[in-house]
Amino acid sequence: MGVVELAGERVRLDAPGLADVDRIAVLCQDPEIAGWTTVPVPYGREDAHGFVTGMVADGWVSGRSCTWAIRADGPGVAGETLVGMIGLHGIEERQAEIGFWLAPEARGRGVMSEAVSLVLDFGFAPAPGGLGLQRVEWFAFEGNAASAAVARRAGFHWEGRRRLGGVQRGVRRDDWQAGLLAEDPRIPVEGWPEETFRQSRP
Repeated sequence: MGVVELAGERVRLDAPGLADVDRIAVLCQDPEIAGWTTVPVPYGREDAHGFVTGMVADGWVSGRSCTWAIRADGPGVAGETLVGMIGLHGIEERQAEIGFWLAPEARGRGVMSEAVSLVLDFGFAPAPGGLGLQRVEWFAFEGNAASAAVARRAGFHWEGRRRLGGVQRGVRRDDWQAGLLAEDPRIPVEGWPEETFRQSRP
């Protein structure tokens, strides 16, 4: 599968490249990104280079994952600057998992919600214009209410808390799960527990 670029009103998504390596290396040292994701710690330039040339490139070629750089305008940020990452991973039998992170300066402005909407549109669209997915899953380590808010706004339905269901750098952690089907309305969904509205420290 070739790389697919997506664009909205304020957000452009494309595959991160070698020119983004230094920026990725800096952002992945942010405590929030390191705390809520599975990136290596400490995170260095070699990790970013391997991510771009390995996981990202291999995923697009194999069709098993689609990873996009999020580029957006904003205060102190040029439109071509990478401000985050989003992807559909584990693509198999018309299902995938969505994952994302965002730079501190881009948070709270609706950037991620727009990026998620673009990715879901592509994921659910029938081939050849999209992936033809039937279901997209979302997972987050327990306490990541910011990620839960994005998923909830996108229409994901709460499916439960998994005891020690996730693994972060060799340590099992409780996590949350939600799912979105192709036919589900893309509007905020009720039924999310109160704990998912309270952000914890990563």
